[in-house]
Amino acid sequence: MTLPKSVVVREVGAREGMQIEKGPISTAEKIRLVNLLSECNFPEIEVTSFVSPKWVPQMADAEQVATGFTRKPGTEYTCVYLNKQGLERALAVGTLDVKAAVVVSASEEFSHKNMRRSTEQVLADLPDSLAVARDANVPVAYLSVAAAFGCNYAGDIDLGAVIDRFTRALAVAADAGVHIPTLLLADTMGWANPEQIRRTVGEVRERWPEHDIRMHLHDTRGMGIANAYAAMQLGARDFDASVAGLGGCPFGGDHGAAGNIATEEFVHMCHEMGIDTGVDLDRLIDVALQSESIVGHSLPGKVMRGRALHTYR
Repeated sequence: MTLPKSVVVREVGAREGMQIEKGPISTAEKIRLVNLLSECNFPEIEVTSFVSPKWVPQMADAEQVATGFTRKPGTEYTCVYLNKQGLERALAVGTLDVKAAVVVSASEEFSHKNMRRSTEQVLADLPDSLAVARDANVPVAYLSVAAAFGCNYAGDIDLGAVIDRFTRALAVAADAGVHIPTLLLADTMGWANPEQIRRTVGEVRERWPEHDIRMHLHDTRGMGIANAYAAMQLGARDFDASVAGLGGCPFGGDHGAAGNIATEEFVHMCHEMGIDTGVDLDRLIDVALQSESIVGHSLPGKVMRGRALHTYR
């Protein structure tokens, strides 16, 4: 259980953080958040989602946000889309590093709520989705299993369901001649605990050692950072995080609970343990504090109030 010397931190607050906000947030403020995050040296910032505003109203200005920010060299600016129409919108703006992702839910109930399709339908549609990406010269970045540790609608999720989703989706991709380099485990509704993380990450790494492991952890029940540490002990070195703990899943049924692990808390933990992130923690803490004025309410991040330990040394 050797910890990595460095990890990749992908900032998702500008996208996932915004999607759950109920109050009005101006396009200018969304752009300001992306520009502020750009000064923190992230390798990737998720900017927006090209999805139906009927289901996610905060993403109605996706094109304006995607064309309004200032790119910084060394950072990839990505987005989320769910179908061919979303991909076409993402490519049309011409400012983003567009990548494809395959998402399958370990929970049948959550699949219907989040994607409005059954798992079988998602898998059946996958060859067409991969073909759309290939025809557009868009690489497939990762395969994600959502609700991999538990679900507010289905309860506990058996590890066998997670393995089944990875196995079947990878087989479809292989038949299509598509290599997916990264497997993402998403604790979409914050059910995981560290021991469960160890079992699941350990099993996935044992079965597919040639794939990188990426973690998407929610802090809904206060175990997000502990879960990240457990994943690192098993060799995971690629993590999603959200500045100040912004966000959550609009279809998770958790009624305003905390979203992703707060980026500054994860970065602070890594730096205290000698793990390099490449992220400017002091700038990030300042951005976390400014994020509250952008969304108009307090956010769950703690390090932004206590400040980093190095400031007291």
